[in-house]
Amino acid sequence: MQPNALVLGACIAEVEAMRYTPAGLPALNLRLEHESQVSEAGSQRTVKVAVKAVAFGTLAERLAKQAIGSVWKFNGFLANARQGKAVVFHIQDFLQD
Repeated sequence: MQPNALVLGACIAEVEAMRYTPAGLPALNLRLEHESQVSEAGSQRTVKVAVKAVAFGTLAERLAKQAIGSVWKFNGFLANARQGKAVVFHIQDFLQD
């Protein structure tokens, strides 16, 4: 089976208040937005997407300090939300894009 890995260049569109897991680990929910031009079936297409994301631990603390609208390269994986009705991007690292 192939690994579950996602690299996404996106801006931070929305950040919720920092929360803590029952184990006391910082957790941050956010929404990322991406827009670009891609080639598909021989023609150019504009792609726009908004993604629900989450970060934990020191990564969540670092992300909470970043400006809304700032652009980053995010690395992580996809998983179902706790209720299983949506996909959430679990951020494992981010770098200035």
